[in-house]
Amino acid sequence: MADEANIIGASDLRAAVQAGVMSEAQAAGLSALAATRQGKRAAMPAEDEPFEFFKGFSEIFVSLGLMILLSGISLLLAWFGGFAMMIALPAISAAIAWWWATYFTLERRMNLPSMVLAVAFGTGVYLMVLTLLASGNLADRGAFVIANIAAMAAMAVWYWRFKLPFSMFILGGFGLLALYGLTASVEAIFDMRGGMANGIFDLRQSPRFSLATLGFGIAAFVAGMWFDTRDPHRLGRHAATAFWLHLLAAPALVNTVALTLMNIGGTAGMAATGAALALIAALALVIDRRSFLTAGIVYVALVISWIVRNGADDAGPGHWAFILLILGFFITALGTWWVPLRGALMRALPDFPGKSSLPPYTA
Repeated sequence: MADEANIIGASDLRAAVQAGVMSEAQAAGLSALAATRQGKRAAMPAEDEPFEFFKGFSEIFVSLGLMILLSGISLLLAWFGGFAMMIALPAISAAIAWWWATYFTLERRMNLPSMVLAVAFGTGVYLMVLTLLASGNLADRGAFVIANIAAMAAMAVWYWRFKLPFSMFILGGFGLLALYGLTASVEAIFDMRGGMANGIFDLRQSPRFSLATLGFGIAAFVAGMWFDTRDPHRLGRHAATAFWLHLLAAPALVNTVALTLMNIGGTAGMAATGAALALIAALALVIDRRSFLTAGIVYVALVISWIVRNGADDAGPGHWAFILLILGFFITALGTWWVPLRGALMRALPDFPGKSSLPPYTA
């Protein structure tokens, strides 16, 4: 009984990795050994998809302080330096963020303050390059694209130095902006500002813009799977990095596919959208990432609404009540029985390349 009362769990291993007590490879090896002895999925928290935004209120407090301090330094430098300092200000802010990250990220291992500093660094590099290019004769589109590419490179260096998973999310965001800068027409940008995004993400109506979104989503998904398969027990930074990459990939893929199919219209469009959402749900279960289903909730609601209304244009209060009940039951049931559903699906699927590198499931 004494041994059972002092079992070291996955959260303890993650804490040991973050504290530098053991390496990620050692933690993964120890977890794999324990999983082999106890039954793979039983060795992990049943409903867990590890995600840690902050460890305590102290991190929120420090993050607020950092944001206020950076704002104060920026205003002070702008006040004393005038317009010339305004040009150098983003570079100085980025340098300060890097300096402080050596303490808050490398020494203190504080998640939320590290995210704040990463955002400040990426934004500082972006604004610095954009300001320099805008002062020349380069076209606005070119300056925008180059500034985003420079910010991507800067965030890659940040990830290499500080090993912060969230920095990949920022890197991907700048990459998406660079793609949009290359492919978006002026009309598409104004349509987005006007809230008419249905046509923008339709592969038929706006092929360049939507293909860029689709390509970005595929690239982010592949990168996320690369990190995921190197940490199937989800103990270290590889799994956390994959979480942020999947968070980028999910809306890019789901929006493009679902809107393109839904805009076909009629029964054919809704049936195709429903089939695509079913495949997306299966993919989410296989890779054990809920972000893809979260990105598709709106489209699930639209399909349910179309079924409940039976093709009618308007839905009354009774229809909306049924829609909400069905949607709420679907999401709650899927979240509640995620683990057994995933186990059943994985057992039903034949062996395929990489299956053994995915998160464990009940055998």
